[in-house]
Amino acid sequence: PIMHHNVRYNCRVLFLNRKILLIRPKMLMANHGIYREMRWFSPWSRLRQVEEYFLPRMIQGVTGQDTVPFGDCVLSTKDTCIGTEICAELWNPNSPHIQMGLDGVEIFTNSSASHHELRKADQRVNLIKSATTKSGGIYLYANQRGCDGDRVYYDGCAMVVINGDVVAHGAQFSLDDVEVITATLDLEDVRSYRGELCQPHMEGEHKSCHRIKVDFSLSSPNDIYLPTHQPIQWHFHTPEEEISLGPACWLWDYLRRSGQGGFLLPLSGGVDSSSTACIVHCMCVLLCQAVNDGSKGTSVSSE
Repeated sequence: PIMHHNVRYNCRVLFLNRKILLIRPKMLMANHGIYREMRWFSPWSRLRQVEEYFLPRMIQGVTGQDTVPFGDCVLSTKDTCIGTEICAELWNPNSPHIQMGLDGVEIFTNSSASHHELRKADQRVNLIKSATTKSGGIYLYANQRGCDGDRVYYDGCAMVVINGDVVAHGAQFSLDDVEVITATLDLEDVRSYRGELCQPHMEGEHKSCHRIKVDFSLSSPNDIYLPTHQPIQWHFHTPEEEISLGPACWLWDYLRRSGQGGFLLPLSGGVDSSSTACIVHCMCVLLCQAVNDGSKGTSVSSE
C-alpha cells in the first residue's frame, strides 16, 4: 500500500541494484468473491500516465533518490521491454497485457495473490497461455503460497510461458516457503512469432506505453550458446487430489505459523470427522516427504 496525493493505492515496486525503477499502481481491483479490495484501495485510472512520486525521507536515505516514476508505464532495457500486471488484472476482459503486447512489450510479469479453488489452476494456465498465444511474448507468473491466517490457502503454480507454451512451472501444493523456477528463452522467438502471426494488428491505433529507460541488459553476447527450454505438459491434479492436498497444506502452514505443537482431532466416526482425519493424514504424508527431501522449513517449535 502506497499513499500518493493522499490516495491509497495497491502497488508493485520494481527495484534494480538498490534503486527504485518504478512504482506501478494496480488499475483493476479484485472486488468479488472473498475479495473487497475497493474497501482499502483506489484503482489507478490514468491510463498511460506517469507522475512523480516523492519518496519518504527514510527511503531517500537508502536509495539516494528524491522522486521516482509512479503510474502506468513499462521498463525499456537495452535488449527488451518489460511490462507488469498485478493479480486480478490478468482475469479482466481488458487486461493490461493486451495493449502492452500491441505496443511491443515482450515480457509480462505478474505478482499474484490467487487463492486455491477447485480446478482454478486450469483457469490460470489457460489465461496465461491465451495471453501469449494471441500476441506472442513471455509471461512470468508468480503466486503466493501458504495460508493467510484465516480460511484461505494460496497454492503457488508459478510458471514461465512463451508464445502460448509452458516451458517451466512450480508445484501447486508444496510445504516449501520459497520456490524459484527458471527458464532460458530466446527473445527472437517472440519477435519471429509476432512477425509471422501478429504483424498486421500491431500497427493499429493505440496510445503508446510510457517507457522508462533502464541501463541494464537481461542477456549477454555469450547467451546465444545456451540451449532454450522447450514446451512441457502441465499435469494437473485430479479433483480428489486437490480436495486432499489443498486443505492439508493449509493445515500445516497454519500449525507452523501458530507455533503450536500439534492438533487435537476428535473423532465421532461420522463422515465429517473421518474426512478430517484423512486430510490430517495427507498433511503428515506431505510433511514426511518434505523432511526426506531435505526441506528446512518443516519444523514446528513447541515446548
